[in-house]
Amino acid sequence: MKRPEKKQPAGITPEEAFARALREVRKETGVSQEDLAFESSYHRTYIGQLERGKMNPSLRTILSIAAVLNVPAAEIVRRVEVILVTPWRRPEKERVRGPKRGGDVAVKP
Repeated sequence: MKRPEKKQPAGITPEEAFARALREVRKETGVSQEDLAFESSYHRTYIGQLERGKMNPSLRTILSIAAVLNVPAAEIVRRVEVILVTPWRRPEKERVRGPKRGGDVAVKP
């Protein structure tokens, strides 16, 4: 029997959602962090950082890890979206008037 998926707080980052999804899939497939690292040619500490949400994986990384776990990369991404609850959008940047030419300039909040 499958456990019901928990709703996550609105403030969760995509990296944290990926971390939870990766750990879930890895444990379901019975692969250790060390074996995943070895088979995907990444360092064990990098896999650990991914599972703690400290690193932002590239598409190549996601594809490589998914291949080792024998699951479609889309399944990992689907789980990330479920964990995020609502579609994630990059935070909007504040717009200010530029000093010359009168154009808008994006600045970080």
